[in-house]
Amino acid sequence: MEATTLILIGLALVVCAYMAWNIGANDVANAMGTSVGSRALTLKQAVVIAAIFEFCGAFFAGDAVTDTVRKGILAVDFSADYVDEDFSQDLAFGFIAAMMAAATWLTVATRFGLPVSTTHSIIGGILGVGLVLEVKHPDAGGLIDWEVVGKVVMSWVASPLMGALLAFFSYMLIKKTILDSETPIQRSKWLAPILAFPTFFILGLALQFKALKGFFGKAESNGWISDKYDWLPVKEDGVFNPFADNAWFPINSLILAAIIGTIASLCLYLVLKKTNIEEEHRGFRGVERIFVWLQIITAAYVAFAHGANDRSNAIGPMAAVWQVLSSDSQQLLDKAPIPLWLILLGSAGIAIGVMTWGWRVMETIGKKITDITPTRGFAAEFGAATTILIFSMPFLAVPVSTTHTLVGAVVGVGLAGGAKAVDFRVFGKIAMSWVASVPVAAFGAVVLFVASGGEDLNMIVLLPLSFIAVGLAIWKSGNEIHVEEALSDVGGKGHSVTPFELFHQHAQQVEKTVEHMLDAVNQACDGEDSTESVQNTIDAELEADNLKSDIRKMALNDMRFGLHVSLDDFLYMVTRQDRIADYAQNVAEQIKFRPLFDDEKAKQLLKGMAKSVAETVAKYEDTVEALRDFTISGQTKAAEIKLAELIREVNIKEHEADMVEAEAAGYVFSNGDDQPLAAMHMYRVLQRLDDVANACEKAANAFLPILNK
Repeated sequence: MEATTLILIGLALVVCAYMAWNIGANDVANAMGTSVGSRALTLKQAVVIAAIFEFCGAFFAGDAVTDTVRKGILAVDFSADYVDEDFSQDLAFGFIAAMMAAATWLTVATRFGLPVSTTHSIIGGILGVGLVLEVKHPDAGGLIDWEVVGKVVMSWVASPLMGALLAFFSYMLIKKTILDSETPIQRSKWLAPILAFPTFFILGLALQFKALKGFFGKAESNGWISDKYDWLPVKEDGVFNPFADNAWFPINSLILAAIIGTIASLCLYLVLKKTNIEEEHRGFRGVERIFVWLQIITAAYVAFAHGANDRSNAIGPMAAVWQVLSSDSQQLLDKAPIPLWLILLGSAGIAIGVMTWGWRVMETIGKKITDITPTRGFAAEFGAATTILIFSMPFLAVPVSTTHTLVGAVVGVGLAGGAKAVDFRVFGKIAMSWVASVPVAAFGAVVLFVASGGEDLNMIVLLPLSFIAVGLAIWKSGNEIHVEEALSDVGGKGHSVTPFELFHQHAQQVEKTVEHMLDAVNQACDGEDSTESVQNTIDAELEADNLKSDIRKMALNDMRFGLHVSLDDFLYMVTRQDRIADYAQNVAEQIKFRPLFDDEKAKQLLKGMAKSVAETVAKYEDTVEALRDFTISGQTKAAEIKLAELIREVNIKEHEADMVEAEAAGYVFSNGDDQPLAAMHMYRVLQRLDDVANACEKAANAFLPILNK
């Protein structure tokens, strides 16, 4: 083998590894984006879990033999005379160009956090190569199968639309049967295991038909099973009768999937029976806590299946290149074995891509399209998995993109909360990147292939130049690659406190401030020394201020608000709540300014006002606790009704405080002529107490937009 050929093979392997890296960096969001968005997993945990399952799927469950012409884009007749050494050489060079062009486009898309299809990117690269080959080898005739290209274009609309519909109706089923019931917790304990059956039935079928198709092929060749079509659908002329030899869904596969679904349902039932789902864990409780488990399981499956399927996008073309360049005949065949070392290269490349740039696209799918809760994330993943299974069956055989389907599913669950819940500006950018994938990759492949002229030396020069250009782009983002941080969080507990939980802790501290204020007012009215209580009020208000700062920092970095409120509205709620403590501190400080109006009834009325205000604050704290429960337990109808009722009760309490304040102020003005300064001072204390109650009312009413959503 010549030195130039060896160098070219080495560079081609680097291109293959680079393509695998991009697959991990971009497509990993298919599996883990919704889990990150719903906060079922932290970003670091998702990166590690995805890397493990992507690697396992790619290494253990991928095909051992691949079609040399991937995805059926090129219609090559391998028995024809035109498939000679020159044609094989050109096709090998074309595949290198296609991989490099597709990988470069994926790098650009990932840099901007755009989830695009690695499958359609490599299809675009091969399509561009095919156009050049048709001109260079006219004897080959029409190499491009435009019917397959038409299916690809159709899938840009069909798979996201179907994914959106299935995800939308899946979530609405959960909402109507569980979230909107009067007893959602009790309902979810017996209904969630029932819902688990179709979920794991679909996953069981998909695992057999998609992720383990290579395993069943190996098993048949080794005599482990009599016929792989007992488990896999036939490739053509199938029927829907599961008992037929040419069944689309063989009965053995259906039975195995049903067993998987039954076992999963039983396990979930037993787990829920022994688990206190009302106990807060990782920032969830109740219904959402149940669906956290289901979502993580489905996400791990999608990662495993994705690794098994999309590994071939990188190493499939490389297997063909290796077959041509490493053999003495330099002849391309219709099938190419995949060496173990090449499988390891592709698997490792995907895993490394996940751990470096995978977080970029995760954030787009999980946070920027719409806010996702575990129930919504589960519905999105179930809708996407079902759609991919349907389109991959031979009776359709449409090469759909997991990315397109999952993005559509995320939009679908977002629309379940109304059109305003979806950021269509982000979705529009994503859709444009989908359309751009094929022509951009095709153009890049054409430029690189034509520039090489089919010469080893030219390609040897062009590939390093391409890598230098790409390397500069990656280097500029080098400070945002999270390898060490991702690995450092293995086994971490994740976020146990959400912004709304910290908001509730702040409300408790505000209530504590008001309680100290109440002590100060009572002591002053009783003629006792209130110095300690005043200082306790000041200290409690300072602690509330510290918590307020913590909430603001968390809110800026961790928007775990579900479908509830914008960042600006949340910070407004925090400011409103903090004002209660500010006014309470001011009341306590005013107590020390000068003696109160020395009238027993006036003092009793002031104490009554302070007590009424404290009761208003206590009711407000109950409301914030209900708001916290509403946000972490599934946004159920029952929790929504409870929150609305508590907001109403806060308004009633504030009105009662107004009545007490009016009586007290009237008495002080009517009887304070002998002590005008002391009477005016008591009136100001009453006004400031009224400000505390008013602040509670305004803070509670700031929650109403959440209910209106």
